[in-house]
Amino acid sequence: MTEQNSIWVFIEQTDGKIADVSLELTGKARELADQLGYEVVGLVMGRDVGPLAQQVIERGADRVLLADDPELADYRTLPYARVAIAEARARKPEIFLIGGTPNGRDLAPRVASALRCGLTADCTDLQIGEYTIRKENKTYPNLLYQIRPAFGGNLIATIVNPKTRPQMATVREGVMRLPAARPDRKGTIEKIVPAFEPGDFALEVLSRQVRHSTVQLKEAPVVVSGGAGVGSAEDFALLRDLANLLGGEVGASRAAVDAGMIGREHQVGQTGTTVRPRLYIAAGISGAIQHRAGMDESSKIIAINTDPNAPMFQIAHYKIVGDVAEVLPLIIKTLRERSMDQREQE
Repeated sequence: MTEQNSIWVFIEQTDGKIADVSLELTGKARELADQLGYEVVGLVMGRDVGPLAQQVIERGADRVLLADDPELADYRTLPYARVAIAEARARKPEIFLIGGTPNGRDLAPRVASALRCGLTADCTDLQIGEYTIRKENKTYPNLLYQIRPAFGGNLIATIVNPKTRPQMATVREGVMRLPAARPDRKGTIEKIVPAFEPGDFALEVLSRQVRHSTVQLKEAPVVVSGGAGVGSAEDFALLRDLANLLGGEVGASRAAVDAGMIGREHQVGQTGTTVRPRLYIAAGISGAIQHRAGMDESSKIIAINTDPNAPMFQIAHYKIVGDVAEVLPLIIKTLRERSMDQREQE
């Protein structure tokens, strides 16, 4: 059975919880499929993962290929790749999308190599368009435009694969919007039986240790980020005070992280976390394109910088030219006074 008119999404899950990026990609696949008249297919692998199939359908999939096997309980490269490669070879999807997580970045190149097709890593956008090869005087319609930063984020590259299938891409976490679940959506679930080989189990998982970060940048409604202009690790206390008052999280630019002012789990940007909070405050951040790529879809952006020509001011809704050490205490003082007035009125 071939499925040339289909867009596949690898649905990554851990302990029965689907990775957000997989659901984000399902929503994006739905958008692209509606343009092309294609079907969206989710590929779910794991142990006791049957209930996840309906969740994928609710986010936009028309069909789910379900590989439920004890050998797939933990992610291992060879067994997971065996299933993905076998199914893709047999069904021939037009497009195959995988989240740019550590596991996704491990799986995708192995699958692409086996299928002898192209792969674009760490995309930040996906679109549909056409491409003409002038030497052949031939135009290829309905290609997947795989868009990603290049040359250190200094320009945006659009990559196409006109001649190989599937068109494969990994996509960074958080760059696509998470689609709302639609419990009324209907779809089909097809169980598949993996055909493993002994060599697939050369690696055995002896134990797992999971470290949960206390920094929840992606979910935060407010992110107060600091850059090199904050000054020092001690000066980040002002940002923490403001974030606490606003019910948000503290973020940072790569420059601040590399300077040792704050931990890497707080980093926002191309090489950090992509966020789109209701409010993003950029304090002492110049606004390099690598940082803006991770927060430029925030609903409201307030930038504070001593340089009136800072690139961050180009995308900010509100611009404050001033020293972070002077501006933030005034904002904190005002918020605390308003909070006290409200409590007195109550």
